[in-house]
Amino acid sequence: MQLWVGLGNPGPQYAMNRHNVGFMALDVIADMHGFGPVQKKFQGWIQEGRLGSEKIILLKPATYMNESGRAVGEALRFYKLGTDALTVFHDELDLAPFKLKVKTGGGTAGHNGLRSIDQHLGPDFRRVRIGIGHPGHKDRVHGYVLGNYAKSEQDELADMLGSIGAEADWLAKGDDARFMNEVALRMQD
Repeated sequence: MQLWVGLGNPGPQYAMNRHNVGFMALDVIADMHGFGPVQKKFQGWIQEGRLGSEKIILLKPATYMNESGRAVGEALRFYKLGTDALTVFHDELDLAPFKLKVKTGGGTAGHNGLRSIDQHLGPDFRRVRIGIGHPGHKDRVHGYVLGNYAKSEQDELADMLGSIGAEADWLAKGDDARFMNEVALRMQD
């Protein structure tokens, strides 16, 4: 069993924020792979399903970004899972928009959701880093990440999210390199 967490903020006013791309990724995976109904649990929303032979629990914390670690820790303890079963989908300023990297461990790069999870569970979990690009100056970061994707970015966003959903089986199997490669190939079409 694996726990996949999408980071974001609850509420319709945040739905299209760059900071909510983790929520968006989980929604697409759930839709494309026929996951079960949304249940309120672990201070968030979960959906259960399968990718290949792997049982996957999707969790979107409702705690707001800064407290994501509370919900994630609660879910891991309930299912008696270690951080080796945890994958976190999040926005990444240090990657070009719509680029994707998967890595295990590392720092938080100022990301409050990652910082919260790190404080509760330590840094040794897999991250799907979804590039949103950097606004150019650190004073503009807050408004940028909490800003909505521009209309001109909608098609590329939909392509990237669809690619993540279509290739999620590779991630479930633990083949991070193949997952990144297949998503990149789909994005080139």
